[in-house]
Amino acid sequence: MDTSSPLPSRLATGDLASASVKAVLRSIDDSRQPDPDRIAMAYRSDRLLRIDGESPSVWSPYSAFWRAADGWLRTHGNYPHHASALCRGLEVPADATADDLRSVFAAASVRESVDRITDAGGLAVEVGREKPDHDAALRARPLVEIRRMGADAPPRSHASSVPAAPLRGIRVLDLTRVIAGPVCTRTLALLGAEVLRIDAPHLAEPEWQHFDTGHGKRSVLLDARSEQMNALLKDADVVVLGYRPAALGRLGLSPDVLADRRPGLIIAQLSAWGLEHPDRAGFDSLVQAESGIAMIESPDGERPGSLPAQALDHSAGYLLAAAVCETLARRSREGGTWHISTSLRRVAAELLGMPRRDEPHPEREIDPELHSQTFSVAGRTVVTAAPVLPGFSFAAPRVWGGDRPLWRSPHTVRV
Repeated sequence: MDTSSPLPSRLATGDLASASVKAVLRSIDDSRQPDPDRIAMAYRSDRLLRIDGESPSVWSPYSAFWRAADGWLRTHGNYPHHASALCRGLEVPADATADDLRSVFAAASVRESVDRITDAGGLAVEVGREKPDHDAALRARPLVEIRRMGADAPPRSHASSVPAAPLRGIRVLDLTRVIAGPVCTRTLALLGAEVLRIDAPHLAEPEWQHFDTGHGKRSVLLDARSEQMNALLKDADVVVLGYRPAALGRLGLSPDVLADRRPGLIIAQLSAWGLEHPDRAGFDSLVQAESGIAMIESPDGERPGSLPAQALDHSAGYLLAAAVCETLARRSREGGTWHISTSLRRVAAELLGMPRRDEPHPEREIDPELHSQTFSVAGRTVVTAAPVLPGFSFAAPRVWGGDRPLWRSPHTVRV
């Protein structure tokens, strides 16, 4: 009996991934079964990605585990502004090396370093142990919460006559970054929705990251407080939010405000730590570290480890996409304005409640050519993971920020 796994870990990473993808298929009444190897490749898509034959540099040296005087901490500095804040908080030069940081962390307590970094606007957490009571309390709530909001609206039909594009005619505003939110909107685009990703002109985005999750979307640089944004919102069916809740409030894009401005809207919201922590930013790696996952996956019981993929991100993205599909169908029957939410921390609690192994499965090798697609993007050859939904193919990702802020497809939703 083959006990190997393409996503080897002590925790049930492969089972979580499979369940998350199957949720999307159920949401569109598709009974086909996804390929576990293809799911694994999609969850590890950053390892498969090639741009003109080269593998992009994914992790910054400022994103790592560090040993402190009394334990371990995890930092995240992939974005330049987070790396700058980390260096500023630690009072080291902006070009500090990993050795420089290692010395600073070793001389201080975990709490001292975490506080200094976060007070400066950077990202760091203590590597913690599992918290069973807290996780059980999180699991007592739905994995993805769906609630009807106050702004009423009549039923809106979106039935598509094209089986390969069940969301054709649906318009989605994508206000997300990094992995989880973009995976959600990439999945909605795969199912036929018109997805328009909106990014602030002053916030940079790594090219590789957009190529990895930008399939089938158009990409626009636009001030979220502009009149053009209001015009786009007026004709949107779905808005997917991936920024901190407090930041959305400052931009006038909180779910309550959006619902008042656009009755009938479906608002899908993703956060790292949950809506009860509106000011707290985070990433998959930080949630793994603080929730206890990193120590469960330790290679030796001393050093923290990690899941074989950014599985919290990818799972949250697919689960959110499934909930959007389900809620679109519900809106066509009942009408209403809807709010959908989940968090990486809630997904982590789900994983921590699943059966686990004393030791990881042996890793099963996969031929990446069987699970990839190749595109030409503005003269670049881009190889990415293929979609996990059987029978669907990605449209090419586009150049980040290269499109106009206009809807282009006919709006087929009927009241």
